[in-house]
Amino acid sequence: MLGWRETTLGDVCDEVGGIIQTGPFGSQLHASDYSNAGIPVVMPKDIIEGRIATETVARVSPEYVERLSRHKLAIGDIVYGRRGDIGRQALIRKEQQGWLCGTGCLRLSLGESLLDPLFLHYYLRQESVIGWISNQAIGATLPNLNTDILRSVPVCFPKLPVQQRIAGILSGYDELIENSQRRIRILEAMARALYREWFVHFRFPGDNILHRVGSPIGDIPADWQVESIADLCESVSYGYTASAVQEEVGPKFLRITDIVPDLIDWAAVPFCEIPSEKTPKYLLRPGDIVVARTGATTGYAKRLNKLHPDTVFASYLVRVRAKPGISNRVLGILMESDEFKQYIKTNIGGAAQPQANAVVLTSMRVAVPPLSIARNFDRLVEPMIDESELLAGKIQNLRRMRDLLLPRLLSSQIDVGRSFRYVTA
Repeated sequence: MLGWRETTLGDVCDEVGGIIQTGPFGSQLHASDYSNAGIPVVMPKDIIEGRIATETVARVSPEYVERLSRHKLAIGDIVYGRRGDIGRQALIRKEQQGWLCGTGCLRLSLGESLLDPLFLHYYLRQESVIGWISNQAIGATLPNLNTDILRSVPVCFPKLPVQQRIAGILSGYDELIENSQRRIRILEAMARALYREWFVHFRFPGDNILHRVGSPIGDIPADWQVESIADLCESVSYGYTASAVQEEVGPKFLRITDIVPDLIDWAAVPFCEIPSEKTPKYLLRPGDIVVARTGATTGYAKRLNKLHPDTVFASYLVRVRAKPGISNRVLGILMESDEFKQYIKTNIGGAAQPQANAVVLTSMRVAVPPLSIARNFDRLVEPMIDESELLAGKIQNLRRMRDLLLPRLLSSQIDVGRSFRYVTA
């Protein structure tokens, strides 16, 4: 590539006096040192889609930060997870300055005199680079990344102004994605808050004229009933047993790993070869709820709205289909809630490999309102859920466009002169 320099991360590091180092050893930072307050410590689990998930991050008191000052993170650093999902990395931004690089991570700090940090972050996200790193990783069962591997990563880059233009183009897509994600979180929070007001605290329109009566789950409005989730279901079914395939040979094949993230990434959901006569039995329709029945995420659930492709569900999922006249939106918000996850966790015990059958997954007892109240709730939350789904589709389109552009921009196939324009929606 004309005018582009080819070298390695290690050579860049030596040239600029940078740092490529592992996080503190376990003997320096024990599990007992973590707390709910203090300075955040970035662990591999916190690295999601190129960013640090602040919701899951652990913390330590400031005294540990001073003792481990060589592991403090600066703006522009890149943090890698050392084990498992090789290639997972995040760029440290202003809000994470002064946090600690945690055990199980690697810190890459090369300044900005030779490589623009945002450009490097995108460069390292390329599938070709991730594949190269994975091939070098040590360990067949649980691949490991070390500083020697990271130093040997090939890197090719143009002059800084061109790097910054490329990074600006790609970050434009990410900013649009983040804005849409933020709007989705707001809409979902509004729907959950309304649910809690009406169905947990029983503060709904007209509640002032109703007295409360005792029930097995506490006091509820006089004309409400207590039912188990199973009582509200038309059907509760186990999924189809098959292997996922990447070829488009049938419907999409929804698995546990697809429903755990905040949004189902339908572009990443694989396909399933299923006989046509069996497809109707396992086909998901709008309003269905799928819930994981095994593994660490047992009890995680997702309600499907209106715009998903033809999809069947895998055997480690259970499909819950509400009866006619029962609001699947109310049931969906309940089953996606932390309260439902905690209920399932409590009722499956502490097995090494948690499992819950359909009986356990539908055994939670809930207060059921009159049909008129459920319909009023649906009228209020349906636009919120529909808009969230449209935004999720927009996010997938933006990701697809960004990921198509990324390797072309980073291999000089596209001229990033001042006349370059990119699609933003």
